[in-house]
Amino acid sequence: MSLASQVESLVLQPFFLLPLILFLTYLLWSFFLRPSSNSRSRSPPLPPGPRTLPLVGNLHSLDPELHTYFASLSAIHGPVCKLQLGGTLCIVISSPSAARAVLKDNDVIFANRDVPVAGRCATYGGRDIVWTPYGPEWRNLRKVCVLKMLSNNTLDSVYELRRSQMRKMVGYFYRKSGSEVNVGEQIFLTVLNVITSMMWGETVKGEERERIGAEFRQVVGEMTALLGLPNISDFFPALRRFDLQGVEKKMKVLVERLDTIFERVIEQRLEMDKSGGAGSGNKDFLQFLLKLKEEEDSKTPLEMVHIKALLMDMVVGGTDTTSNTVEFAMAEILNKPAVVAKIQDELDRVIGKDSIVEESHIHGLPYLRAVMKEFLRLHPPLPLMVPHCPSETCTVEGYTVPKGSRVFVNVWMIHRDPKVWDKPDVFDPERFADGNVDFSGNDFSYIPFGSGRRICAGVAMGERMVMYALATMLHLFEWKLPGDGKIDLTEQFGIVMKKKTPLVAVPSPRLSDPRLYE
Repeated sequence: MSLASQVESLVLQPFFLLPLILFLTYLLWSFFLRPSSNSRSRSPPLPPGPRTLPLVGNLHSLDPELHTYFASLSAIHGPVCKLQLGGTLCIVISSPSAARAVLKDNDVIFANRDVPVAGRCATYGGRDIVWTPYGPEWRNLRKVCVLKMLSNNTLDSVYELRRSQMRKMVGYFYRKSGSEVNVGEQIFLTVLNVITSMMWGETVKGEERERIGAEFRQVVGEMTALLGLPNISDFFPALRRFDLQGVEKKMKVLVERLDTIFERVIEQRLEMDKSGGAGSGNKDFLQFLLKLKEEEDSKTPLEMVHIKALLMDMVVGGTDTTSNTVEFAMAEILNKPAVVAKIQDELDRVIGKDSIVEESHIHGLPYLRAVMKEFLRLHPPLPLMVPHCPSETCTVEGYTVPKGSRVFVNVWMIHRDPKVWDKPDVFDPERFADGNVDFSGNDFSYIPFGSGRRICAGVAMGERMVMYALATMLHLFEWKLPGDGKIDLTEQFGIVMKKKTPLVAVPSPRLSDPRLYE
């Protein structure tokens, strides 16, 4: 029998015929019936990411220093990658182009937040400007904050409150001349007093304000720690009601402590208004908010819960971000004697050695502004921003980002991208000498305050406070570092970036006139 006859006989055998038919059917489907490449392109794949384990996903390998952990993942899997944290799909964005796709090209889709249990508890059910879903209620809160409370005109009107608290900090450092001081602690108390003064002005006076300041400092520190803590309740929604880590319980206790303070100052403010004691010299944010609440023509009325949630934003968000930024800035600056000398030379030329710094001076300090931009590049206040949550499935850089996923924009890594920044890990203010880069969020290689609709509402206030504090401290004082004269710049991750070890330094008067320190 010929070879052809043997093959024909084999093919006609029943045990071989069925597999042959299936194989031919597969070829037919592949070439004629399978969806075209154009059709497949309408459903891009999920981003790449590390291997997962059943049920826990990647929780077993999660590093608490999330900003550097996410950076290591992106170095392996690319600028858009995924990881599975329990039942939550997380997408990590780590390049300027991918950040642009999220924060500008698809800004409306990504305008919502993925609200953690701690965040919901901290803000009266997420009724503040940070966590409220994008829509009319959020737009009204944003308008109140940006146009009414934190606009340049409003900030100008309460400058004396900031000035008064800055002078108190100067007096403290002057009395401590020659002794070690915890710089970060004093900056925190100063910023806290500035913010509470702007919020309720002279409603709280004297010793009560000092007591409230100490209480706030403790509570704010614990709250921000809980907000940055990975929580099982967020990764496994079915287990949320059990609060296995006690995050919800702890946060409720802290909120109750602040809520008691808010209730007291609100009641005092209302009493002052009734008695006519809130004159032109007592204008503050709380007075404005309470007046706005009484207006009935608003389509999205301001309720008391909104007022307390906005006060919470100011206390928790404003104090920790600003004070940590100033502390990191001083640490970076004092580590570089040449930078200190250049800043002080600029201050002497603009302000002189017989005057104190006023906020009006800060616009004439381009080198100090470049220094500020550089430490915000290296140490962005919120290294991963506040997580976004897409309202619908969309495509970013060729990958599918599913509706409801948790999206992190790793600002910390974007600011250290060697494709964008020369010697990205080196503190070099000269890279901002031309003044072309600002905080508007339009350059997606530099977004320390975010970008798009959810850009930080307090940019103007934060910029003023940081510049004013640094200029004052470096103009009036020389700073000596204890020990070997080097500062540990190690970061400690949280929703707000912190310095792992407190900044301790020894101040001494730099100018000869003691009246400048009164």
